[in-house]
Amino acid sequence: MTRDGHRRSLLHRHRDFRLLWCGETAGKFGASVTGVAMPLVAVSELHASTFQIGLLSAASWAPWLVVGLPAGVWVDRLPRRTVMLAAAAVSLVLFTAVPAAAWAGRLSTGLLLAVALLTGTAAVFFQTAYTAYLPDLLSPADQPEGNAKLHGSASAAQIVGLGSGGLLAQLAGAANGMLANAATFLVSLLCLGRIRHRETRTADNNRGADRALRREIGEGLRLVARDRWLRTLTLYGATSNLALMGYQSILVAFLVREVGLAPGTVGALVAAAGSGGVLGAFAARRVAARVGTARAMILFELGLPALALLIPLTGTGAGVLCFAVGGFGVSAGVVAGNVIKSGFQQHYCPPELLGRITASAAVLNYGTIPVGALLAGVLGTAVGLRPAMWITTAGVPLAALVLLLSPVGRVRDLPTTRRAADPVPAPAPGRGTTAATA
Repeated sequence: MTRDGHRRSLLHRHRDFRLLWCGETAGKFGASVTGVAMPLVAVSELHASTFQIGLLSAASWAPWLVVGLPAGVWVDRLPRRTVMLAAAAVSLVLFTAVPAAAWAGRLSTGLLLAVALLTGTAAVFFQTAYTAYLPDLLSPADQPEGNAKLHGSASAAQIVGLGSGGLLAQLAGAANGMLANAATFLVSLLCLGRIRHRETRTADNNRGADRALRREIGEGLRLVARDRWLRTLTLYGATSNLALMGYQSILVAFLVREVGLAPGTVGALVAAAGSGGVLGAFAARRVAARVGTARAMILFELGLPALALLIPLTGTGAGVLCFAVGGFGVSAGVVAGNVIKSGFQQHYCPPELLGRITASAAVLNYGTIPVGALLAGVLGTAVGLRPAMWITTAGVPLAALVLLLSPVGRVRDLPTTRRAADPVPAPAPGRGTTAATA
């Protein structure tokens, strides 16, 4: 407690959370550098087509469709911090390979696709383990603050990373900019390795290998499919990501080829738009406390992302403000919605199934991302980059109609505990069920 009676920030009083926060923030910075640098490598050094650029974005997310469901089961079986360490180590090696290949004259579109696929696979395991690890690290009372701080710092890191990605690409070359991402995974490894907390091992975590993988995957899928709240949020995530990745996958090509901006300007603009995420993370808990979590989600996911329709109007000179304002609104709304959703899942879902539930929802949420990227690449090739931007950005606010027309649109707050009448996955033989805790 401080002298005025207020509780001290998690970053001051919780050493292990501080290390997790540092490692995750570093990783988000590096991922943002890559989000600009890798498409710029394809555009400026390999002269890739619009379809190839969309394919590159799709490759980063395709692993969710292939390994997302079993990853959730493995994460529930294994120590989650160990999974995160292994994923960070793999990503460090792979991202170092891109500039190394450029120095050796062996850089190709095929290599970029392979790196995108493999690092995307590592990201599946890291994200699933990270989401399930946080509730074990923090008490329920600290989880809202932890979610807000992690999302807020991630947005700030993305802002700096996006700006740095464009600047590094312009000054040192796009391929060399990938070294920044490799370095951040080294930081992440060091931070995660110093965390002292060890997870609580429950009977569910330690069950024998005789449990069928298919049965455990089914537990997560059934709960997501049968629970109206999880089903609604998962369906919304899938439709929203289809539109978001649609325009984001061709964004660099649009700004460079259609608008005519330099790589450094592209990075600065994308960073300015991403700064909305910091505002969204800061505002999420405050708005939710005032108007309710369900109403706040509708406001953030429908109201602010409607500004996405300004993005296709982007031009030179003052016209770049259209992208800055539109991107700012989308970023603020998406990050704020994610803060609210993260808090809901951590309180609502059974702890021993959290990895599987997270993975099951993520497979459906993220599974539409490669589809959106490929569709945008096809649209950009067939009708041009600006018409493709109009079509994809229009889908961003339209996706929120899923929330508005669902039970979320009819209540003030999302539930914090599951009702006794809510369906649960059938327990395995000889094992009881565990109710979700608040």
